[in-house]
Amino acid sequence: MPTQNLANKRIIVGISGGIAAYKAAELVRRLKQHEADVRVVMTAAAQQFITPLTLQALSGNPVHTALLNTEAEAAMGHIELARWADAMLIAPASANCIARVAQGQGDDLLTTLVLALKAPLALAPAMNQAMWLDEATHDNVQLLVRRGIALFGPAEGSQACGDTGPGRMLEADELAERLAGLFNTGSMAGLRVTITAGPTREAIDPVRFISNHSSGKMGYALAEAAVEAGALTTLISGPVALPPPPKVSMVQVRSALEMHDASIAAAARCDVFIATAAVADYRPKTVANQKIKKSGEAMVLELERNPDIITAVAKLKPAPYCVGFAAETEKVVEHARSKLQQKGLNLIFANDVANAGIGFNSEENQVTLISAEETLTLEQAPKQKLARVLINEIAKRLCH
Repeated sequence: MPTQNLANKRIIVGISGGIAAYKAAELVRRLKQHEADVRVVMTAAAQQFITPLTLQALSGNPVHTALLNTEAEAAMGHIELARWADAMLIAPASANCIARVAQGQGDDLLTTLVLALKAPLALAPAMNQAMWLDEATHDNVQLLVRRGIALFGPAEGSQACGDTGPGRMLEADELAERLAGLFNTGSMAGLRVTITAGPTREAIDPVRFISNHSSGKMGYALAEAAVEAGALTTLISGPVALPPPPKVSMVQVRSALEMHDASIAAAARCDVFIATAAVADYRPKTVANQKIKKSGEAMVLELERNPDIITAVAKLKPAPYCVGFAAETEKVVEHARSKLQQKGLNLIFANDVANAGIGFNSEENQVTLISAEETLTLEQAPKQKLARVLINEIAKRLCH
């Protein structure tokens, strides 16, 4: 089902003034059923048709109604709300709302969010058929379409005023399906993508191991984004506490050697290889058959190097398009560029894991894209949202 793409997506539902505002309640309910995280924004006029309390109960989140609400500013703020969103749908979008969006007004929370939004925006028009057919509305709609804003509807049928014609807001199920379609970019349609994620565990004895703090969240988010882009996606994952993404071929591994073997096998038949896993550089040279008992004040382990997976993949003939990740704590760009050259990669994304807000286990990340020709720092964003940006950046370079 296309609506699977809504799972875990952060959706703003904007509600403008019009009798169709009552349908927004069912829309929010449907989005929640599809496991989307929903925040509702209402204009003053919308609150005359349906109460914020209703939408709060259905969304499970406070409803945003005022541009300069002190509590909202202290918590998220209108700019933070715009940054938070994966997509925004205004439903219903009245003739007045469409005109204000087209002219770039920002005199209330809803229109201000539109101006600050960098995520996809869609409008579900709802108005009297004469208003929809009016030349001014037609011009405003054409202006929005040229800007790349999606229009969902309107449908034709009987209206509250007694007229019949175009202007009815689409039903909740169809709006949810079209909204899910915004995440189907098709930028990697038909390509085979392999992604590694999570940590590896290097056994010391049957109960102890060496590992790291990687949560796997970035790699799993990239796998979801690759699927949305149309790629046939294989995810090779170390031990993590995350559910497998839908429509992904999963390969579960534990050690670096297991991940190496699985990666070489998958890379031989893929077009793009993305190495996000935090693979242990070393493993114990010997693994005890039984639990090692405490003896003395110190324990000495002799370690040996694990194979460098991304380097091995880049040396394949032919090699897939190789994308690495560099988790650094200092001289981030300098060290990442050195890795790009040494490992023979096409692209590398570098991030500063010393920054607690974007390091291991965090919900957000910020990376710098580095290739042989460019260095591009991308905005900090939730990992799922950033993953779609990264997949798009990879797809653009594959096309050139």
